[in-house]
Amino acid sequence: MLSTTYQLDANQIAEFQQHGHIYLPNILSQETLAPYRSAIRNWAAEFQAKQKPIAERDTYGKAFLQMMNLWEEDATVREFVLAKRFGQIAADLLGVKQVRLYHDQALFKEPGGGLTPWHQDQYYWPMQTPKTVTMWMPLVDIDADMGMLTFASGSQKAELPPMPISDESEAMIAQYVQDQQFPIAAQKTMQAGDATFHMGWTLHAAPGNASQTMREVMTVIFMDADADVMEPKNANQEADRLRWLSGYAPGQKADSPLNPVIN
Repeated sequence: MLSTTYQLDANQIAEFQQHGHIYLPNILSQETLAPYRSAIRNWAAEFQAKQKPIAERDTYGKAFLQMMNLWEEDATVREFVLAKRFGQIAADLLGVKQVRLYHDQALFKEPGGGLTPWHQDQYYWPMQTPKTVTMWMPLVDIDADMGMLTFASGSQKAELPPMPISDESEAMIAQYVQDQQFPIAAQKTMQAGDATFHMGWTLHAAPGNASQTMREVMTVIFMDADADVMEPKNANQEADRLRWLSGYAPGQKADSPLNPVIN
């Protein structure tokens, strides 16, 4: 199933381009997903054991357990992250011939975990292109009480002061979203193997996890295969350039060994 095509129609692609995000059901069956979930959960369990109690963390730390580039370390996760099925969806939504991997990211929101503040992902990414997209796939069935990803529809062209995810981004962007009257979109439920896809500049957030169940989510970030590395505009982008783009210089094509073509 990871190498098969997921059929998108013209209306779905138009919806994504207009709103900056889309929900797509049944990307993977739960049977197909099971071994990958198991591998990712093993990483999460080890990672969680090393963390401070939630009450002692800052807002970012309370939002989720964040584990990156698991594909480098685990062969099973590598199969998942580099799946042609995912890359094909990303390329079709972006309207490009091919996409590259930027990096993967497991985001596990613990029971009692706090909100994920409003933010724009691409604040962190030193890429000279707006053609980026994140796949956000629950590994378990989730509902609104567990911290559903929430979007400001049509906000992908919003021009905001650059800021990292923080209490400040939550306050400022929440007010901006209200002032601009962006429609707010969030699924009430998602099954394991469903996914949302959102552009790198789309404003999004997530409430806290009010349930007793871990919200297990795996994400994969894709970029246009022809994207170039951009001169970093902040310290976070410089750190990303060194880590996720293998230190490639600004102006170089972002085709480092860590950024393989997927589809």
